[in-house]
Amino acid sequence: MPDARGHGASSAPRLGYLYRDLADDVIGLIAMLGLEAPVLLGHSMGGMTAAVVASRMGAAIRGVVLADPTFLSAERQREVYESDVAEQHRRLLGRDRDAVLAEARQRQPHRSGELLELIIDARLRTETRAFEVLTPPNPDYRELVKAIAAPSLLVIGDNGVVSVETARELQELNPRLRHEVIANAGHGLPYDRPDEFAAVVRSFLETVDVPHTQLS
Repeated sequence: MPDARGHGASSAPRLGYLYRDLADDVIGLIAMLGLEAPVLLGHSMGGMTAAVVASRMGAAIRGVVLADPTFLSAERQREVYESDVAEQHRRLLGRDRDAVLAEARQRQPHRSGELLELIIDARLRTETRAFEVLTPPNPDYRELVKAIAAPSLLVIGDNGVVSVETARELQELNPRLRHEVIANAGHGLPYDRPDEFAAVVRSFLETVDVPHTQLS
């Protein structure tokens, strides 16, 4: 599971944080590792990145799982870009870790302490320039989905970014895509409904002939 540029232990170049740049990084990593017909899985920004990669790599991808990807309307893209999310992150980087973690535990008491520590540590290792990915326009997600040749799974919550109506529309655009809705889940569905999320992903992987040893 690679860190995107500007995140975690990856380098943080001055420029190059749009989805095409992130997709170039993934394609380069696949080539460097010599992976043959991998399955991609991405959540949120990673979901959009995986969709871009899959649309470009064609039959070289065995399957793709898109977990509530950032498939935003043009209006919503502008709203997010013009919000103060990047400035909020800049302020977060200057705060005490324990204080940030304590606030996260108050906001999300249903999440385990271990998970919250991982999330907060990841955020504190994310460069502010990584928020340039919010610069509109994003890739046209409808065109991306139409171009994906591999079997695809779109996993969404009933209160996430991608609506059920949009999921149905995308399924009509590409018969190789199916969608699953996880009840009582928002955008953080891999964190908040991990068992349900793992179950639908496992079911999908079994249909694309992934060896059993890779499912554990």
